[in-house]
Amino acid sequence: MLTFIIVSKPLINKCESAALSFHLPEPFANWFAGNGWQPRSHQLELLARVQAGQSVLLIAPTGAGKTLAGFLPSLVDLVDRPKPKPGAARHGIHTLYISPLKALAVDIKRNLETPVSEMALGVEIETRTGDTPVHRRQRQKLAPPQILLTTPEQVALLIAQKDAARFFDNLETVIFDELHSLVTSKRGHLLALGLARLRTFRPGLKTIGLSATVAEPDELRRWLVKQPPQGEIALSELIHLEGGAKPEITILKSSERIPWAGHSARYAMGEVYEAIKQHQTTLLFVNTRSQAELLFQALWNINEDTLPIALHHGSLDVGQRRQVEEAMSNNQLRAVVATSTLDLGIDWGDVDLVVHVGAPKGASRLAQRIGRSNHRIDEPSRAILVPANRFEVMECQAALDANYLGAQDTPPLREGCLDVLVQHVLGSACSEPFDADELYDEITSSAPYAGLSRQMFDKAVEFVATGGYALKTYDRYAKIRKDDEGKWRLTHPRIAQQYRLNAGTIVEAPMLDVRLTRHRGKGGNVRGGPVLGKIEEAFIESLAPGDTFLFAGKTLRLEGIRENTCYVSNAPDTDAKIPYYAGGKFPLSTYLADKVREMLADPQRWKRLPDQVGEWLKIQKLKSILPKFDQLLIETFPRAERFYMVAYPFEGRLAHQTLGMLLTRRLERARARPLGFVATDYAIAIWGLRDFGLMFERGELSLAELYDEDMLGDDLESWLAESFLLKRTFRQCATISGLIERRHPGKEKSGRQMTVSSDLIYDVLRTHEPDHLLMQATRDDAAHGLLDIRRLGEMLFRIKDRIVHKRLDQISPLAVPIMLEIGKESIGSDAQEALLAEAAEELVEKNK
Repeated sequence: MLTFIIVSKPLINKCESAALSFHLPEPFANWFAGNGWQPRSHQLELLARVQAGQSVLLIAPTGAGKTLAGFLPSLVDLVDRPKPKPGAARHGIHTLYISPLKALAVDIKRNLETPVSEMALGVEIETRTGDTPVHRRQRQKLAPPQILLTTPEQVALLIAQKDAARFFDNLETVIFDELHSLVTSKRGHLLALGLARLRTFRPGLKTIGLSATVAEPDELRRWLVKQPPQGEIALSELIHLEGGAKPEITILKSSERIPWAGHSARYAMGEVYEAIKQHQTTLLFVNTRSQAELLFQALWNINEDTLPIALHHGSLDVGQRRQVEEAMSNNQLRAVVATSTLDLGIDWGDVDLVVHVGAPKGASRLAQRIGRSNHRIDEPSRAILVPANRFEVMECQAALDANYLGAQDTPPLREGCLDVLVQHVLGSACSEPFDADELYDEITSSAPYAGLSRQMFDKAVEFVATGGYALKTYDRYAKIRKDDEGKWRLTHPRIAQQYRLNAGTIVEAPMLDVRLTRHRGKGGNVRGGPVLGKIEEAFIESLAPGDTFLFAGKTLRLEGIRENTCYVSNAPDTDAKIPYYAGGKFPLSTYLADKVREMLADPQRWKRLPDQVGEWLKIQKLKSILPKFDQLLIETFPRAERFYMVAYPFEGRLAHQTLGMLLTRRLERARARPLGFVATDYAIAIWGLRDFGLMFERGELSLAELYDEDMLGDDLESWLAESFLLKRTFRQCATISGLIERRHPGKEKSGRQMTVSSDLIYDVLRTHEPDHLLMQATRDDAAHGLLDIRRLGEMLFRIKDRIVHKRLDQISPLAVPIMLEIGKESIGSDAQEALLAEAAEELVEKNK
């Protein structure tokens, strides 16, 4: 046994104590020395702090050895412990490692097993995710490993089992990898409640948070530890490692014309392919599954060298995803096109280039993704940003500048969501009957729910017990009852089975299996082959049999739908009629939006942009106006028997869509006869039958009144009452809370059945109990997510008395990108888009 005193090294610039003692057993010291290494100072400090019983947040650059640092205290402690005698029962779980991604848990297991094997530690390491076979999960309950690598959903299931306290009786440490991505969503809220329950089982539990990109470290430090009552704040210890090689990031300087609009970056495919050829292994990131499919297809079409290129996204079959991951780890691929499924922590050591196609939408997201390249602290990550359109050129430049400054824009933590609280209350009853006072104290010890009032907690318990006032006459919603001892227990054992089938906070769009058809049987019956993955039910329902679309890197023809399966056939020589299907979009971060506005207002910064983008902005300044940083530019102009109003808030698509709905309502009341609107991350365009610009000049319309903050009052309420948006959000909240359940033993509701169920309940509650807990949860979700009302409100406050209007005779250069979006959505004509782009080019050429 070796015992040391360490003093914080200069790289560690945020420590609570300068000198710490730790011990490192001989096998570890010999292993480091045998590989020609020595432990880094932050790894030793983390070891010392955990051995002193402290919880710690470690912030360190990609490649700094965070994973080894996180596991080192557990491995040392397990080696120090006496080994069980042959045939004796094992001690149970010592360390729980929680990852946001199943692929990351699998990768960590593979990487951790190497040093454990080389040191002959004899430590048992296993994964437990949704992909783990049922028989293995059952065996783990009876004979758990010493280190279990898992996901938030599995934690919720484990703490809700009958013998949860016994199962975790030997738990010492919980490691949260990529903590910044775990805590900002409802998954993080459920996980925080799970951590509070684990602390009840094991009061001396130590936690370790690992992260490379953190905007507000104290928020994560608070999340990691038990919060005291009466509004006081407790924080974990902090180790912050700065330094490492600066990344080498460039924006593609294409010889091709940068498109005005679009998201595919097809113009740059030849140059992207050349970059792949010049590097050993390239990861290509995009923001949506649809973009991944299109990019993979475009690269495959020009892959004259038949390079091994793969596709990885969440809708693909798990077997296909694991094959890609295995091939990557064995250096068998030259490139992988991926979405966020591969952007967290996964260590592909031989990746020497990251290509980001499309703007990253956030500085922290870019930092996370480029860290997949040269996953070592002393070697620079290399990345190429490929903007898909001209606005994205500016966004990419802003993201590049932010990376060099070390700026982070991870979203702030929000208070714990009520639908998640309800799910946890039911899960607690599934484990054992609970005392309401004790459960309230436990829940409010978690950071997201530290401010939860007792009144709201009691409403949550009442909801689980009755469904609420409007639903209490229906027995199906009575899931818990108070027993003679004053504790809340399940009304029936089947409730626990239902909980296990439906636990979790990820409510995906209703999905269908995509099954390849091998041939048709007699009578035209479709016979199924292998399953290719899953696809959104709403997308498939919009197609007709015979329509073609891209999926899993193939052009497929829809043959038909039967129950929960979509049957398709290969159509290799056919263009996809529907070139994409729905996938999530990341909103433009507030930080990058501010930086783009700054760039737009500062001509000196245009010199760093490609010439054609700089010329575009110069002509805009000549023909119209470029707004100052704190201004909102409104342009009005006629085109093709319609009149247009284009605004440039730069607040992201979600906030702009909400703004568009509210503006069109106000314009209708003013008899401006609006016909429609379209929104992008950068701008919003509204078109109609009356001349908006003339109405402003005559005083028939007031810009100040049109964009007044009061639109978030009655206008918002009346719009939400009429729209389907709140119903869609309510369905998600009702699913998470367990009010409606998709999965039942031996069967699963279709998306249509779920929608009918939730819509009926929504109408009942809206009429008879508008202050129902789930209605409040729905409004909160809409404000923070789908509608981005908070951000819209901040924008309306920012632009008050700073609106600049320019009435034009023709379209401005800055308006061309969003006008092309209108062309796509309303007309769907390639010819129309080409004509508009050609007119824009002429406008620029004429004024050079």
